[in-house]
Amino acid sequence: MMLTFVKLGGSLLTDKRVEASFHQAAADRIASEIAAALAQQPALRLLVGHGSGSFGHFAARRYNTIEGVHTPDEWRGFAEVAAVAAELNYLVARALRAAGVPVWRIQPSASTASRDGVIQHMAVEPVRAALEHGLVPLVYGDVALDLVRGGTIISTETIFFYLAQQLPVRRILLLGEVEGVYDAGGALIPSITPANFEMIERALGGSAGTDVTGGMETKVRDMLALAQQISGLEIRIMDGRKPGLLRDTLSGRVEPGTRISGET
Repeated sequence: MMLTFVKLGGSLLTDKRVEASFHQAAADRIASEIAAALAQQPALRLLVGHGSGSFGHFAARRYNTIEGVHTPDEWRGFAEVAAVAAELNYLVARALRAAGVPVWRIQPSASTASRDGVIQHMAVEPVRAALEHGLVPLVYGDVALDLVRGGTIISTETIFFYLAQQLPVRRILLLGEVEGVYDAGGALIPSITPANFEMIERALGGSAGTDVTGGMETKVRDMLALAQQISGLEIRIMDGRKPGLLRDTLSGRVEPGTRISGET
């Protein structure tokens, strides 16, 4: 199985500075590129995930959901975050369906349990079945019950981290509104490995707009840890704004952005 995870960043699909905004044109273009890649490569299997952008992050910040859910007001906030994250998920799924992608929406919070923000269990059987039958499972940043915090936020990267240990993924493509990871001078870093991570760590900052899940530094740190755990896994942080780039990357014609690997 040629399995690739594709994450569509919240900054790509929404204006993270404007609550509940949605970039329909960007979603439609990306959906058409995914459809084209699947048509060109019958053996390709994709799992797509997306961030919550200006839908989930605004509500999550109002209630500080990521830190824990205990009071009645916080539980109402928990439900609100889940609802608005699902609204964005519907919009993304609609764009994928319109492009002809056989997408299956899978709600992470329905089956996920975490411990202090780390996923302990998520139902993998539906995801595995979708992939086996040529469907494209669609997951997203969501809320989750948490054994320590009561409830919390689980990012798409957190979900990918868990699923990558359960499924035979070979590539993870993280699409945002930057070309990749930049150094302190603004130059693109072509490759991040355990050997050079400490040197570039100082250059990593947060993300523009409202993001409760940590921004670029957390993203790179988590993905590097995952690449070290799974031999041969290739992860790329790349520009989702450039037309045709996702299609060409999925086909293997180009190798854009910043490559993260566990190789020393």
